[in-house]
Amino acid sequence: MAFLEAVMQYGFLQKALFTSIIVGIICGVIGCFIILRGMALMGDAISHAVLPGVAFAYMIGFHFFIGAVISGLFTAIAIGFVSQNSRIKHDTSIGIMFTAAFALGIILITLLKSSTDLYHILFGNVLAVKSSDMWITLGIGALVLISIAALYKELLITSFDPTISTAYGLPVKGIHYLLLTLLTLVTVASLQTVGIVLVVAMLITPAATAYLLTNRLSVMIFLSVGLGVMAAIGGLYFSFTYNLASGATIVLVSTLLFLLAFCFSPKQGLLLRILRKKRMV
Repeated sequence: MAFLEAVMQYGFLQKALFTSIIVGIICGVIGCFIILRGMALMGDAISHAVLPGVAFAYMIGFHFFIGAVISGLFTAIAIGFVSQNSRIKHDTSIGIMFTAAFALGIILITLLKSSTDLYHILFGNVLAVKSSDMWITLGIGALVLISIAALYKELLITSFDPTISTAYGLPVKGIHYLLLTLLTLVTVASLQTVGIVLVVAMLITPAATAYLLTNRLSVMIFLSVGLGVMAAIGGLYFSFTYNLASGATIVLVSTLLFLLAFCFSPKQGLLLRILRKKRMV
Protein backbone atom coordinates (compact mmCIF):
# COMPACT_ATOMS: atom_id res chain seq x y z
CA MET A 1 0.00 0.00 0.00
CA ALA A 2 2.85 2.37 0.76
CA PHE A 3 4.13 2.03 -2.79
CA LEU A 4 0.69 2.64 -4.33
CA GLU A 5 0.15 5.66 -2.12
CA ALA A 6 3.55 7.02 -3.13
CA VAL A 7 2.73 6.53 -6.81
CA MET A 8 -0.48 8.50 -6.36
CA GLN A 9 1.29 11.24 -4.45
CA TYR A 10 4.68 11.79 -6.08
CA GLY A 11 5.08 12.95 -9.66
CA PHE A 12 8.61 11.60 -10.01
CA LEU A 13 7.40 8.10 -9.17
CA GLN A 14 4.57 8.35 -11.68
CA LYS A 15 7.06 9.28 -14.41
CA ALA A 16 9.35 6.45 -13.32
CA LEU A 17 6.53 3.89 -13.41
CA PHE A 18 5.26 5.08 -16.79
CA THR A 19 8.74 5.06 -18.32
CA SER A 20 9.52 1.62 -16.88
CA ILE A 21 6.34 0.16 -18.35
CA ILE A 22 7.08 1.61 -21.79
CA VAL A 23 10.62 0.20 -21.67
CA GLY A 24 9.26 -3.20 -20.59
CA ILE A 25 6.88 -3.21 -23.56
CA ILE A 26 9.30 -2.21 -26.30
CA CYS A 27 12.13 -4.38 -24.96
CA GLY A 28 9.72 -7.31 -24.81
CA VAL A 29 8.63 -6.83 -28.43
CA ILE A 30 12.02 -6.24 -30.05
CA GLY A 31 13.62 -8.89 -27.84
CA CYS A 32 11.55 -11.66 -29.44
CA PHE A 33 13.07 -10.98 -32.85
CA ILE A 34 16.54 -10.64 -31.33
CA ILE A 35 16.15 -14.10 -29.77
CA LEU A 36 14.79 -15.77 -32.90
CA ARG A 37 17.53 -14.30 -35.12
CA GLY A 38 20.34 -15.22 -32.73
CA MET A 39 21.28 -11.55 -32.31
CA ALA A 40 21.72 -11.46 -28.54
CA LEU A 41 25.39 -10.57 -28.90
CA MET A 42 24.48 -7.74 -31.28
CA GLY A 43 22.10 -6.37 -28.66
CA ASP A 44 24.93 -6.40 -26.15
CA ALA A 45 27.22 -4.70 -28.68
CA ILE A 46 24.84 -1.85 -29.48
CA SER A 47 24.01 -1.26 -25.82
CA HIS A 48 27.71 -0.68 -25.11
CA ALA A 49 28.40 1.12 -28.38
CA VAL A 50 26.10 4.03 -27.55
CA LEU A 51 28.41 5.20 -24.75
CA PRO A 52 30.78 7.33 -26.87
CA GLY A 53 27.81 9.04 -28.50
CA VAL A 54 26.28 9.79 -25.12
CA ALA A 55 29.57 11.11 -23.77
CA PHE A 56 30.20 13.31 -26.81
CA ALA A 57 26.65 14.67 -26.67
CA TYR A 58 27.19 15.70 -23.04
CA MET A 59 30.49 17.34 -23.95
CA ILE A 60 28.99 19.59 -26.63
CA GLY A 61 25.72 20.21 -24.80
CA PHE A 62 23.38 18.11 -26.99
CA HIS A 63 20.73 15.71 -25.73
CA PHE A 64 22.20 12.24 -25.18
CA PHE A 65 19.53 10.70 -27.45
CA ILE A 66 21.08 12.16 -30.60
CA GLY A 67 24.61 11.04 -29.83
CA ALA A 68 23.51 7.59 -28.67
CA VAL A 69 21.51 6.84 -31.82
CA ILE A 70 24.31 7.99 -34.14
CA SER A 71 26.94 6.04 -32.22
CA GLY A 72 24.86 2.86 -32.07
CA LEU A 73 23.97 2.91 -35.76
CA PHE A 74 27.54 3.69 -36.81
CA THR A 75 28.86 0.75 -34.79
CA ALA A 76 26.22 -1.61 -36.20
CA ILE A 77 27.14 -0.60 -39.76
CA ALA A 78 30.86 -0.92 -38.96
CA ILE A 79 30.33 -4.46 -37.62
CA GLY A 80 28.57 -5.49 -40.83
CA PHE A 81 31.21 -3.82 -43.02
CA VAL A 82 34.11 -5.56 -41.29
CA SER A 83 32.50 -9.00 -41.36
CA GLN A 84 31.45 -8.68 -45.02
CA ASN A 85 34.80 -7.40 -46.28
CA SER A 86 37.27 -9.64 -44.46
CA ARG A 87 37.81 -13.18 -43.24
CA ILE A 88 36.70 -12.07 -39.77
CA LYS A 89 33.49 -13.77 -38.68
CA HIS A 90 30.47 -11.80 -37.51
CA ASP A 91 30.81 -12.55 -33.79
CA THR A 92 34.50 -11.60 -33.89
CA SER A 93 33.78 -8.27 -35.58
CA ILE A 94 31.14 -7.60 -32.93
CA GLY A 95 33.69 -8.19 -30.18
CA ILE A 96 36.22 -5.89 -31.83
CA MET A 97 33.94 -2.98 -32.67
CA PHE A 98 31.78 -2.78 -29.56
CA THR A 99 34.72 -3.01 -27.17
CA ALA A 100 36.49 -0.29 -29.16
CA ALA A 101 33.40 1.91 -29.01
CA PHE A 102 32.94 1.27 -25.29
CA ALA A 103 36.60 2.08 -24.61
CA LEU A 104 36.30 5.31 -26.58
CA GLY A 105 33.24 6.21 -24.52
CA ILE A 106 35.12 5.67 -21.26
CA ILE A 107 37.96 7.91 -22.48
CA LEU A 108 35.48 10.64 -23.42
CA ILE A 109 33.80 10.30 -20.03
CA THR A 110 37.12 10.89 -18.27
CA LEU A 111 37.35 14.22 -20.06
CA LEU A 112 34.12 15.33 -18.40
CA LYS A 113 34.38 17.12 -15.08
CA SER A 114 31.75 15.02 -13.33
CA SER A 115 31.30 11.23 -13.18
CA THR A 116 27.70 11.46 -11.92
CA ASP A 117 26.25 11.22 -15.42
CA LEU A 118 28.44 8.19 -16.13
CA TYR A 119 26.89 6.30 -13.22
CA HIS A 120 23.35 6.97 -14.48
CA ILE A 121 24.30 6.09 -18.05
CA LEU A 122 25.88 2.79 -17.04
CA PHE A 123 23.39 1.59 -14.44
CA GLY A 124 20.26 3.70 -14.96
CA ASN A 125 18.21 5.70 -12.48
CA VAL A 126 14.56 5.63 -13.45
CA LEU A 127 13.55 7.43 -10.24
CA ALA A 128 15.32 10.52 -11.56
CA VAL A 129 13.87 10.42 -15.08
CA LYS A 130 12.98 13.82 -16.55
CA SER A 131 9.72 14.67 -18.28
CA SER A 132 11.57 15.19 -21.58
CA ASP A 133 13.15 11.73 -21.31
CA MET A 134 9.78 10.20 -20.53
CA TRP A 135 8.20 11.70 -23.65
CA ILE A 136 11.18 10.66 -25.78
CA THR A 137 10.78 7.11 -24.48
CA LEU A 138 7.08 7.20 -25.34
CA GLY A 139 7.84 8.49 -28.83
CA ILE A 140 10.44 5.79 -29.42
CA GLY A 141 8.04 3.18 -28.12
CA ALA A 142 5.29 4.29 -30.50
CA LEU A 143 7.69 4.31 -33.47
CA VAL A 144 9.02 0.84 -32.65
CA LEU A 145 5.58 -0.70 -32.15
CA ILE A 146 4.19 0.85 -35.35
CA SER A 147 7.21 -0.38 -37.33
CA ILE A 148 6.93 -3.92 -35.95
CA ALA A 149 3.20 -4.03 -36.64
CA ALA A 150 3.63 -2.74 -40.20
CA LEU A 151 6.41 -5.21 -41.05
CA TYR A 152 5.31 -8.15 -38.91
CA LYS A 153 4.96 -10.63 -41.79
CA GLU A 154 8.31 -9.63 -43.31
CA LEU A 155 10.05 -9.90 -39.95
CA LEU A 156 8.39 -13.25 -39.30
CA ILE A 157 9.50 -14.78 -42.62
CA THR A 158 13.04 -13.40 -42.56
CA SER A 159 13.52 -14.50 -38.96
CA PHE A 160 12.67 -18.14 -39.65
CA ASP A 161 13.89 -18.65 -43.23
CA PRO A 162 16.10 -15.97 -44.86
CA THR A 163 16.64 -18.17 -47.94
CA ILE A 164 12.94 -18.38 -48.80
CA SER A 165 12.64 -14.67 -48.01
CA THR A 166 15.29 -13.89 -50.62
CA ALA A 167 13.52 -16.15 -53.14
CA TYR A 168 10.29 -14.21 -52.53
CA GLY A 169 12.15 -10.98 -53.29
CA LEU A 170 12.09 -9.57 -49.79
CA PRO A 171 14.90 -7.10 -48.95
CA VAL A 172 16.49 -9.30 -46.29
CA LYS A 173 19.46 -7.01 -45.65
CA GLY A 174 17.23 -3.95 -45.53
CA ILE A 175 14.96 -5.59 -42.96
CA HIS A 176 18.02 -6.66 -40.97
CA TYR A 177 19.36 -3.10 -40.79
CA LEU A 178 15.89 -1.77 -39.98
CA LEU A 179 15.78 -4.16 -37.05
CA LEU A 180 19.22 -2.94 -35.96
CA THR A 181 17.91 0.64 -36.12
CA LEU A 182 14.92 -0.26 -33.96
CA LEU A 183 17.23 -2.11 -31.58
CA THR A 184 19.38 1.00 -31.25
CA LEU A 185 16.34 3.17 -30.54
CA VAL A 186 15.08 0.74 -27.88
CA THR A 187 18.54 0.67 -26.30
CA VAL A 188 18.61 4.46 -26.10
CA ALA A 189 15.10 4.52 -24.65
CA SER A 190 16.22 2.12 -21.91
CA LEU A 191 19.28 4.10 -20.78
CA GLN A 192 17.53 6.03 -18.02
CA THR A 193 15.72 2.93 -16.78
CA VAL A 194 18.34 0.16 -16.63
CA GLY A 195 21.45 1.75 -18.12
CA ILE A 196 23.95 0.54 -20.69
CA VAL A 197 25.29 -2.37 -18.64
CA LEU A 198 21.89 -3.95 -17.94
CA VAL A 199 19.80 -3.04 -20.99
CA VAL A 200 20.71 -6.28 -22.76
CA ALA A 201 19.03 -8.18 -19.92
CA MET A 202 15.72 -6.43 -20.57
CA LEU A 203 16.09 -7.13 -24.28
CA ILE A 204 16.84 -10.83 -23.85
CA THR A 205 15.43 -12.17 -20.57
CA PRO A 206 11.66 -11.51 -21.01
CA ALA A 207 11.79 -12.80 -24.59
CA ALA A 208 13.77 -15.87 -23.54
CA THR A 209 11.24 -16.54 -20.78
CA ALA A 210 8.37 -16.29 -23.25
CA TYR A 211 10.26 -18.60 -25.62
CA LEU A 212 10.11 -21.32 -22.95
CA LEU A 213 6.35 -20.94 -22.67
CA THR A 214 5.12 -21.02 -26.28
CA ASN A 215 6.01 -22.03 -29.84
CA ARG A 216 4.01 -19.27 -31.57
CA LEU A 217 5.63 -15.90 -32.29
CA SER A 218 2.46 -13.86 -31.76
CA VAL A 219 1.88 -15.43 -28.34
CA MET A 220 5.58 -15.09 -27.54
CA ILE A 221 5.45 -11.35 -28.19
CA PHE A 222 2.47 -10.80 -25.89
CA LEU A 223 4.00 -12.97 -23.17
CA SER A 224 7.33 -11.15 -23.49
CA VAL A 225 5.59 -7.78 -23.18
CA GLY A 226 3.70 -8.92 -20.10
CA LEU A 227 6.85 -10.30 -18.50
CA GLY A 228 8.75 -7.10 -19.31
CA VAL A 229 6.03 -4.98 -17.71
CA MET A 230 5.91 -7.24 -14.64
CA ALA A 231 9.69 -6.96 -14.25
CA ALA A 232 9.55 -3.17 -14.64
CA ILE A 233 6.79 -2.71 -12.06
CA GLY A 234 8.21 -5.28 -9.63
CA GLY A 235 11.73 -3.91 -9.94
CA LEU A 236 10.55 -0.34 -9.38
CA TYR A 237 8.61 -1.46 -6.31
CA PHE A 238 11.65 -3.08 -4.71
CA SER A 239 13.87 -0.20 -5.76
CA PHE A 240 11.62 2.38 -4.12
CA THR A 241 10.70 0.33 -1.05
CA TYR A 242 14.18 -0.85 -0.11
CA ASN A 243 16.25 1.99 -1.63
CA LEU A 244 18.00 -0.25 -4.17
CA ALA A 245 19.42 0.48 -7.62
CA SER A 246 16.44 0.61 -9.99
CA GLY A 247 18.11 -0.98 -13.03
CA ALA A 248 19.52 -3.87 -11.03
CA THR A 249 16.23 -4.68 -9.29
CA ILE A 250 14.30 -4.63 -12.57
CA VAL A 251 16.78 -7.06 -14.11
CA LEU A 252 16.73 -9.36 -11.08
CA VAL A 253 12.93 -9.55 -11.10
CA SER A 254 13.09 -10.40 -14.80
CA THR A 255 15.67 -13.10 -14.07
CA LEU A 256 13.47 -14.54 -11.31
CA LEU A 257 10.58 -14.84 -13.78
CA PHE A 258 12.91 -16.63 -16.20
CA LEU A 259 14.01 -19.10 -13.52
CA LEU A 260 10.38 -19.85 -12.68
CA ALA A 261 9.63 -20.57 -16.34
CA PHE A 262 12.84 -22.58 -16.67
CA CYS A 263 11.79 -24.82 -13.78
CA PHE A 264 8.01 -24.98 -14.13
CA SER A 265 7.19 -24.38 -17.81
CA PRO A 266 4.40 -26.80 -18.84
CA LYS A 267 6.29 -27.91 -21.98
CA GLN A 268 9.95 -27.01 -21.52
CA GLY A 269 10.33 -26.89 -17.73
CA LEU A 270 13.16 -28.63 -15.93
CA LEU A 271 10.76 -30.22 -13.43
CA LEU A 272 8.68 -31.74 -16.22
CA ARG A 273 11.76 -33.24 -17.87
CA ILE A 274 12.89 -34.76 -14.57
CA LEU A 275 9.46 -36.34 -14.06
CA ARG A 276 9.51 -37.72 -17.62
CA LYS A 277 12.89 -39.36 -17.04
CA LYS A 278 11.65 -40.96 -13.81
CA ARG A 279 8.61 -42.38 -15.61
CA MET A 280 10.83 -43.88 -18.30
CA VAL A 281 13.01 -45.65 -15.73
